[in-house]
This record gives sequence, structure tokens and C-alpha cells, in this order.
Amino acid sequence: MNQKLEKPYDPKETEARIYKRWEESGFFNPDNLPAHDGAPFSIVLPPPNVTGTLHMGSALMLAVEDALVRYHRMKGDKTLWLPGTDSAAIATQTKVEKEIQKKEGVSRHDLGREELLRRIDGFVEETKATILGQIRAMGSSVDWSRYAYTMDEARYHAVMTAFVKMHEAGLIYRGTRVVNWDPKGQTTISDDEIVYEERQGKLYTFKYSKDFPFAIATTRPETKVGDTAVAVHPDDPRYREYVGKEYDAVFCDVPVHIKIIADESVDKEYGTGALGVTPAHSQTDADIAARHGLPAPQVINEYAKMSVAGRLEGKKTAEARELVVAWLKDEGLLEKEEDVAQNIATAERTGGTVEPLPKLQWFIAVNKEFPLPHSEIPGIASGSMTTLKKIMRAAVESGAVRILSERFLKTYFHWIDNLRDWCISRQIWFGHRVPVFYCIRNSKQGISNSKFLISNQIPDSGKCGAPIVSIEPIKKCPHCDGEVAQDPDVLDTWFSSALWTFSTLGWPTFAETAAAGKPGHENDLANYHPTSVIETGYDILFFWVARMILMSGFFLGTVPFKTVYLHGLVRDEQGRKISKSLGNNIDPVYMIEKYGADAVRMSLLVGTAPGTDSTISEAKIRGYKHFANKIWNITRFVMEHSAGAETGAPDTMLVQDFRKIVAEITADIEGYRLHLASEKLYAFVWHEFADKIIEESKPVLSGTDEAARKARATELSFIWTQCVKLLHPFMPFITEEIWGMLPESHKTQQMLMVEKWPLQKS
Repeated sequence: MNQKLEKPYDPKETEARIYKRWEESGFFNPDNLPAHDGAPFSIVLPPPNVTGTLHMGSALMLAVEDALVRYHRMKGDKTLWLPGTDSAAIATQTKVEKEIQKKEGVSRHDLGREELLRRIDGFVEETKATILGQIRAMGSSVDWSRYAYTMDEARYHAVMTAFVKMHEAGLIYRGTRVVNWDPKGQTTISDDEIVYEERQGKLYTFKYSKDFPFAIATTRPETKVGDTAVAVHPDDPRYREYVGKEYDAVFCDVPVHIKIIADESVDKEYGTGALGVTPAHSQTDADIAARHGLPAPQVINEYAKMSVAGRLEGKKTAEARELVVAWLKDEGLLEKEEDVAQNIATAERTGGTVEPLPKLQWFIAVNKEFPLPHSEIPGIASGSMTTLKKIMRAAVESGAVRILSERFLKTYFHWIDNLRDWCISRQIWFGHRVPVFYCIRNSKQGISNSKFLISNQIPDSGKCGAPIVSIEPIKKCPHCDGEVAQDPDVLDTWFSSALWTFSTLGWPTFAETAAAGKPGHENDLANYHPTSVIETGYDILFFWVARMILMSGFFLGTVPFKTVYLHGLVRDEQGRKISKSLGNNIDPVYMIEKYGADAVRMSLLVGTAPGTDSTISEAKIRGYKHFANKIWNITRFVMEHSAGAETGAPDTMLVQDFRKIVAEITADIEGYRLHLASEKLYAFVWHEFADKIIEESKPVLSGTDEAARKARATELSFIWTQCVKLLHPFMPFITEEIWGMLPESHKTQQMLMVEKWPLQKS
């Protein structure tokens, strides 16, 4: 028996050494796999923040993906798991700016754009090793030779190409629309970067003037100076006689002109059933205004201060609210105020309260029709006119993309049906800069304080003064040879992330040059796209998954992946979301150091079905450390009694019953039911093999019937060897260590990670 088995299993001594062997073997790279002639199986790793650290949600993601990858690699598939990291532009820049402000007392504007970007790049280089090391610590068998970073040269070229092509197709435009504005960070942000905080507020019921015929209710009376209409439901008999009428009032020193309109979006049960429409400061109200042709005066500026004349001028919104309420009371217009709970939108990175504001930004038009030259998406014919919305819907509706769990389908389609044009520009400095240039000499778009102020009279495309969209940076105007300036905005990080499945596989460089037999990675796009599965949290189904479908459909005419495996939130034992504020955070890195990566992986996989939240605790992780010890002790017992055991699969009832277990576990993995596969494997190893089969075998193994002893030793040795293989996708470190001690490994001379999956036909 191997001397290592005489000692207890020590993950600290084992895991780093095993991972180094895996990396040095080259088998993470599918090009190096021995005799793997199965179908391609590919996953691109959802890129974690390059300056971030591992949390339980990302640990779950890595555990699920690695289990799938290791299974398919052992199955004989040409398996690629492509790793990468994301710049997480707003988060990273915010972190660096705070550090600079704390240490040096200066802002980014004091440093200048070039110096800030230099410092951010240095910060990224210093910190990215942390997350990459933690990915390794989880046992992730990613192909490091294909590592990608959203800000590297290849991804830069892909992002610039994508912008230019979509602009040429008329799908990217610059215009003024209501966006999420972070007054503290001075930038637009995406819906995903909003954190809703429940706060106590008040619902105010009042009239605009004594002559106004009825009351409205709002939690933000300060915005009512920007109202241009009151909307009521068409079926509400209380207000039917007023629809179409118009009223003038002076509301807290500000003249307002209010038109009564009927709109089906109004909730008759909320407040008075009459909605004051503020088109410039609510996306919902902006939609109503667009349907009814209403003006949209802006009354709040970029610093969350009132921009109207009178007593409110220059006041912060909170202060303005108090002034408006006081005025309403003085005028006898306030009918009621009630305490209510409010969900306040705050910016995740800065904590600032988000203001919906009309801003001049870059957008992607999701409803505009365009011709799609090539399509492999069912329901969209090659050469037909379509929209980005139709692409996203058809991909899932046709089954070309399968979402697990299917309970998300309804919300997916609802989101698409209500999708507005996507704001892709950000007013920060770190990120892919918008590839648009302006002639300073002749542009109608004056440049002031590094911000472009667009006029309504833009020269036609191709003429001097018109925006110049270019993949490569330009220094001179192609029309007058004058100096140019680049648009200061950068692109939303989701724009580059949406290209992830194909920009990481060589697009656009190898999109038209892939040919069989070429060396290197030139065939990756043809071989591995569409990818087999994307695995990520259900909370970014819309922000990322849907946008990847959009981009892949537009640029390649294909879906980006065949299956979407959505994992849920990882919660504590009480079902609470894990967070620092609750003090219930469980650090996966610390748990790995304490109990080993295999224990952490199994604790996350068992009982975690696609699309459902799961619970984690140190006690649960400790339990699977005990399971690892059990596996080690089973190995010791089997090897102690393996003398005389024959190789090969004995045709016995015990082995036949085991084959059924293997078939069930295999079917569960194929069906993405990893929670069931891991649970069944745990139950068989501990409660069936250890508690029953081994216990029942002890009298036979210690008996005098040599033939019976050898037969049982052969059965145990065979079944346990296959169990080690079955366990490998879930607990790769301990199984790879054990494999090197088993007789079969000496016969095959291969690492477990490239062994054949149990009971496959040769």
C-alpha cells in the first residue's frame, strides 16, 4: 500500500502540488488532449473583476463549470474552458480614485486623463494575480494559454470593430434620452449598477393650484415643477370628463402647463389614480410623454440640484422637497401626507442617489430594422429584415438557446418586450473610448471643458464637421486636414462583455480566415462557437446573457451558446443573502485553506439546482471535509485488501447494480442536474459502498475461501476505481492524488483528468 495513505489526507499539502502538475501537463488546452475525438465542448468563463476577489457566488460558478468541463474532458470531448477577466471599469476607476484622494488629496481632474489611466493600469497589474490565483485555488481547469482580458489588444480591436459596424448599420446613434445618472460619480450607469435601498418616505397628496380639478399623489413633489401632464387610466370614471383639458398654474414660483391625458399604463389603485407626468425625470414618464407628444423640461441638473428660477433655484433635491411641501401647506394645497416605504435607486459604486435625467448619450437601437445577411437562428431567415429584439426573442423562443431553469422564460420575454434603447456611453476615463472623432476647425459640435456639446445641425456623413467613426485612432480631419478631438466618453463595460463568446475565440481577426490544419488558435471560432453552455447568476440574465445573444446574432448570425445554466444566490443558514453588512460573509478562500477546495466545491454543488438559491455554512463545508476523509479511508481499505484482485470489469450482480448508478449519474450530468449527480454519488460512496458493501465484504476478505476473497477484492477494486473517476469532476484534487496510487493508473500511465469516464465503450 502507498505510504501516503498511512497518513490522514492533507489538502494543504496536496492541492497546490496537484494543480501545478495539471498546468504543466498541458491538458487544460484541448489541442494537447490525448485521443480525444469527441464533439467540441466549450465554455467561456464569465469574466470576474480583474481587481476583485472570490466570493461564494463566483466559487459556485467555478465549481459548476469545472465539474462540467472535467466530465466532458473525460468523456472524450474536445473540451475548452476559456478564462478571462473584466476591467469592471466604473468599479476599478472608483477604487483607484478613492485611493488617490485618500493618499494624495487630489482628484482625477488634477491628475489628467493620461496619468489616471497609467495608474489604473498599474493597479490592475498589481491586483489581478489575486483573482487568478483564487481561480486556480478552486481547481479550475481553464486553458490559461487562451486567457483574455476585456481591455487587452485583441478585445480592443473587437470592440472598436463592433462599434463601427453597428454604427454603419444605423443601430448606434447619439441622442438625448432619459438615463440613469449618478450625480456623485458624474456618469450614466446601467440598471445592473443600481442598488435599491428601502427607506422610509412620504406620499404627498395635493393639487397644483386651487383651481386644479383634482389631486395627485407623489413621493417627489420637488419634481412637479417639471410636470407637463397628468395621466389617468382611460377606464377610470373619476377623471373621464377631464381628459383633453389643459390647465395653467404657478407651482412654487414655477409656471406649469398641465394637460390631462389618458394612458393605460396608469395604476388606478396607486395614490389618487392620477399620475403627474414629469417627462425629463422618469423613464416611465418619458415613455408616456413620447406616446402623447409632450414637452420635457429639465428641472434638475447633473449635480442633483434644481435648475428652475425662484425659491428652488440651486437647491439640492432633498432641500427643494421641504420647500415645496412648506409652500403647499401655506397655500392650502396639501391634502394628505402618509408614511410609506420607498425603494431608492443608488449607485452601487459611489452610493449616490440616482437621478433619471435626459442626457446626450450613445445608444444602440433595439427596435430598428436592418438586413441580416446570414442567419442560423430559427425563425430569422438569412437576408431578411429583423431587429435586435427579434433576434433575442427568436433565439430562445425557437429553442436554439435553452435557459435553465425554464421558470425564467416568462421574465426573459417580458424584459425583451419592454426593452428600451441601450445606453452604451459612460462619462468615466477607464474603458474602451468611443471611436468617434470631431474636426475642431469645422465641427458644429463645439468642444467645451472636454465635453462635446452637440447642435441640432450636424453636417451629413462624409462632410467636414460630421462625426468621424473609425476603428483606428485618427489625428487629422480627412476633409480639411485640421486637428481632431476624440469623444471623451467610454463604452459601457457590458458592450465589450457582450462580445465575450466570440471576441475570445478570435473574432474578428479569424472570422474569415479559419481553415482546418492551421496552427495555433485560428480555428477556435469555427471549432468552439456557438459555445456549449454559459453558466452565470440569474441576476444578470438580462444585463449580460441577453446582450450576448443580441451581439452574436448581429455579427455572426448565430446564438452565442446552446444552454444557459443560471445559478441562484448563495445564502446563509437562515436564508439571508450573504453580505458584509449582515456579518454573515463566508470567505471561500479561507474555507479552502481550512478544509480544502474539494470540500468547498461539494458543499456548493450538492442540493443546488439551476435557478434556485442555495445555502452555505461552515458546518456544511466541514461535513464535506469529513467526506473527503471518508474517501481517503475507503481507498486505504480497498488497497489493503486488493492483493490478487484481477483487472477489468467482473460480470457480477454487484457490478451490474453499480452500472445503473453510473448511468444515472452520467444522465444527470448530461442534463445539467449536477445537484442530483453529486448527491447520488455522495449517497452511494458513503452509505452504499462504505456502510454496506465494505461492511458485508469484511467477513469474505478475512475468510479462508481464497477464491471468494479474490472475487470480492476484484469487485471492490473495480467499483472503487470507477467511483474515483465519478468523483473527479466534483472533487478533483483528492481523486487525482488517489488515482496515482491505484493499480489502473500504473497500467494507463495517464493522469485522472484525461482518463475515460467510467464504463464507456472503447
